[in-house]
Amino acid sequence: MEMGVFVSCSAGNAGPDPASLTNVSPWITTVGASTMDRDFPATARLGTGRTLSGVSLYKGRRILSTGKQYPLVYMGGNSSSLDPSSLCLEGTLNPRVVAGKIVICDRGISPRVEKGQVAKQAGAVGMILANTAANGEELVADCHLLPAVAVGEKEGKLIKSYASTSRNATATLAFLGTRLGIRPSPVVAAFSSRGPNLLTLEILKPDIVAPGVNILAAWTGELGPSSLPTDRRRVEFNILSGTSMSCPHVSGIAALLKARHPEWSPAAIKSALMTTAYVHDNTHHPLKDASVVTPSTPFDHGAGHVNPMKALDPGLIYDLEPQDYFDFLCTQKLTPAQLKVFGKFANRSCRHSLANPGDLNYPSMSAVFPEDTSIKVLTLHRTVTNVGPPTSTYHVVISPFKGATVKAEPEVLNFTRKNQKLSYRIIFTTKIRQTMPEFGGLVWKDGARKVRSPIAITWLTPLT
Repeated sequence: MEMGVFVSCSAGNAGPDPASLTNVSPWITTVGASTMDRDFPATARLGTGRTLSGVSLYKGRRILSTGKQYPLVYMGGNSSSLDPSSLCLEGTLNPRVVAGKIVICDRGISPRVEKGQVAKQAGAVGMILANTAANGEELVADCHLLPAVAVGEKEGKLIKSYASTSRNATATLAFLGTRLGIRPSPVVAAFSSRGPNLLTLEILKPDIVAPGVNILAAWTGELGPSSLPTDRRRVEFNILSGTSMSCPHVSGIAALLKARHPEWSPAAIKSALMTTAYVHDNTHHPLKDASVVTPSTPFDHGAGHVNPMKALDPGLIYDLEPQDYFDFLCTQKLTPAQLKVFGKFANRSCRHSLANPGDLNYPSMSAVFPEDTSIKVLTLHRTVTNVGPPTSTYHVVISPFKGATVKAEPEVLNFTRKNQKLSYRIIFTTKIRQTMPEFGGLVWKDGARKVRSPIAITWLTPLT
């Protein structure tokens, strides 16, 4: 970053647990994963006549006849706790029980495609891969080694109940190819790692989300698409999921912005990406969280979903120099030896320019009220640089909060030239301390552009 290089990093795939993200340094752009409006549907039709929806990339020669029903078996018990055979772990499936049948396998512990390999080796003709509570309704398509369909937790429970209670349970699987125009999308992936950023609560992370589920990606010729040693198939492209897929999208968009604006710093590029991100899906509702199917928060999606075209012309940017990041580190209770590690490139020292870490000129805002309940007012400071029309006027709009009143001073910014910098402050006044963080946004509008910053307000629990 000190050399002018924009760095984007994956938030991690440890979601939906809170505080599961990594790469939280403010000079890094931390990217979470979202879905796209493309899907690879597949179905499981039960002997009852009921058809349940799932996904699959299976394209093998062995296709189950949709006109025929196959015996269905689930090796798990009725309890909610998983056991090795319900997870289809290596060596747990009895060929005498599963041969010629479709096996239901629970997600967890072993790789998804490996479960299919275990089922295939035991003589199964197909697999239904059932999500558990950890994955909810999020579906990830895989290149299975035998006919297999992945289903959400609700459908999984239905199928398992049917297989466990009906003596002659049957099913068949069908694969429907590629579908576009899926709604709602994007949705924040369940596996995408979440905030808050426990290292520094005042820096809201992740920064942004980008497409990271079922992404078409170049693939090595050394491995089959399932990555399993027994997979003899070879492909030049594969469908992959993970924040390792979403982060390169952001790197590519950053390269486009740098080509259009060579003078922009890494912080300026990050600001443009964040303040132009959108927080509504293609049904015009707030972005959903795949793990709970309720609206996601800035701890899940950061500033929102990246929007490349809007980012080319953000209007205003929150810029930062390397020294600003170093002064942020000076607020972090680091030892002189630790600070020296960060300062060695340019022999930096603390200028003590920030009253608190939340004053770093970051495009998102996180107000953290301390345990001391007598502190009712917090003020954050920000400076914006005009990269839009030389003469422009921006008005502020701030969403309402239950626990605090939030206002910006001044409420109007009048710019008279390009690259002019104007500062403002955001004053948070507690009304009723909330037990959970509260979220909203601050938007500067000039009639053509909207420069949006997510806001998180956290009230730390008083120590008893």
